[in-house]
Amino acid sequence: MTFTDTTVLITGANRGLGRALVAEALERGAKRVYAGTRGPLTHPDGRVAPIRLDVTDTDDIRAAAEEIGALDVLVNNAGISLPDALDDRDALERHFAVNCFGPYAVTQAFLPALRRSRGRIVNILSLSGVAAMPLQPTYSMSKAAAFSMTQSLRMLTAGDGISVHAVLLGPTDTDMTRGFDIPKAAPDAVARRVFDGVEKGEEDLFPDPLSASATAGWDGGPTKALERHMATYLAGGDRD
Repeated sequence: MTFTDTTVLITGANRGLGRALVAEALERGAKRVYAGTRGPLTHPDGRVAPIRLDVTDTDDIRAAAEEIGALDVLVNNAGISLPDALDDRDALERHFAVNCFGPYAVTQAFLPALRRSRGRIVNILSLSGVAAMPLQPTYSMSKAAAFSMTQSLRMLTAGDGISVHAVLLGPTDTDMTRGFDIPKAAPDAVARRVFDGVEKGEEDLFPDPLSASATAGWDGGPTKALERHMATYLAGGDRD
């Protein structure tokens, strides 16, 4: 698929990677890009339609689904990363609310539209969801849960013609990684690689140098093999 003449919704679109994803969708010819944010947003390109969308607010999600209607691509990008420790229950709950339950709720709201368009779901995840970052344990837990959700969605919506893509992101130069003195990928370069991968039909994307090097051989590895095996249990069965 290509993004030409598509309608795209990107959550967390006001800064960092979200802003870069909006720019990349426009560059590839999207006819309408809904930029989901919690606060006001202006954009010089008339194809961008800012829309209020706090992914933890059920009323926002419902209103956005009603306003947007037809949709070809959903990019679940909104996320948070808080200072935390394994015994920090508040950080655990806040991470899960935004990083896991948020994209779950948004996806459920837009599934009818995506079924009609035989569209795409792109979940911006993290390498921390594959191997936990010990300095961010509850963040890692939320991203691991979101990765599992993505795998389940991929299996359960395949029969509807929906493609589901997991972006397993390494360090990227955004506000979220400001406190880490490590090499970071540029958001615009990451956005290009994400959209390249979606257009090529890649299920799991590794759009930065660290993720690409850390997951060499992923497609032939045990995690992917087990996912494909699990999908066979749906053969001939019902899909929600």
